[in-house]
Amino acid sequence: MSDDTADGEAARSQTDVVVEGVKAMIVSGELRPGDRLPVEKDLAARLRVSRGSLREGVRALATLGVLHTRQGAGTYVTSLDAAALLGPMGLFAELRGEEQAHDLLGVRRVLEAESAARAARLRTEEDLAELRAILDGVDELLRAGGELDAQAFIDADTRFHTTIARASGSPTLAALIDGLVGRTLRARLWRAITEQHANAETQREHRAVLAELEAGEPERARVRMSVHVLGVEEYADSHDAEGYPPAGAA
Repeated sequence: MSDDTADGEAARSQTDVVVEGVKAMIVSGELRPGDRLPVEKDLAARLRVSRGSLREGVRALATLGVLHTRQGAGTYVTSLDAAALLGPMGLFAELRGEEQAHDLLGVRRVLEAESAARAARLRTEEDLAELRAILDGVDELLRAGGELDAQAFIDADTRFHTTIARASGSPTLAALIDGLVGRTLRARLWRAITEQHANAETQREHRAVLAELEAGEPERARVRMSVHVLGVEEYADSHDAEGYPPAGAA
């Protein structure tokens, strides 16, 4: 092993010490959401790492949504909410190849079926009103005639799904679904452009899901959402990478 390699591994090891040390302070309750970290000199001494390694560890935890630094005011523990901590899920999803879109859609099918079932039990009248408004807007797009504004259609589709996820009452479930929306977006957009009746069919399926939410039928909502996402999953599964738009097309 070269000296350069050894030095690199040592630096990573020290950074890991910082990450694990700060995590332990949070898990134990010593540090709580919104708390400021001890000053750099004291924390480095406590963790027995160099100040450079401490900064690297802090940067890593900031990237993960655990810490944030305020210029001139120190470093603080974030709110530790699900959206912040599960944000890297979106990066993972975006880095997957187009040919793996069906895999991500399969994961979404499981999560969204559960979110629909929960939303059928927990949704509010405000949630239902928002969902109705989204679908009414899609009806206007479909009635407009001419070439469909596919991006506007997909934006509405995304809002429909994320609104249901939020109505599920589970911030963790909502954050996971939101993180997967971007990567699967292009598969849905390409389907909207290439399949003649996909838009009208998607709208019908959305209306069916909404009807079960309005009726407060968790299991029927679960089935409706699962079937809806399965249709897109099967489309993605039947098209290899050549069937997707080039990078930047969506």
